[in-house]
Amino acid sequence: MEQASIRYIVHDVDAAIAFYVGDLGFYTLMHPAPGFAVLERGALRLLLSAPGSRGPDGTPGGGGSAMADGTMPAPGGWNRFSLEVANLAALVGRLVARGVPLRMDVVVGVGGSQALVEDPSGNLVELFEPLAEAG
Repeated sequence: MEQASIRYIVHDVDAAIAFYVGDLGFYTLMHPAPGFAVLERGALRLLLSAPGSRGPDGTPGGGGSAMADGTMPAPGGWNRFSLEVANLAALVGRLVARGVPLRMDVVVGVGGSQALVEDPSGNLVELFEPLAEAG
């Protein structure tokens, strides 16, 4: 089976794992080095890399490596992936109570409701609850 993955650059891989596993229902597929982990939730594979991270043997490399000009990758921006959730208001309430930053509170659109939350490094995750279909 082909696998599509999303890579997020994060400041602290362990903090990101705690957020995605503890709050959003991912599980850890692998965490071979402090600066890298692979998480999964359903068909979504999330690769987490810390800037300047090194492999288990201490050699540099991977998604957190510097570009040819020395520029280091950094978290943030507006790109995001969307997770479908069953009860958006309840989840957002729990996240806010824990101090998780919201970049956009719950809004209702034509297809459902959404909110934008930030992971511990400021990367966006869109939480989406589709409208109930009329029966």
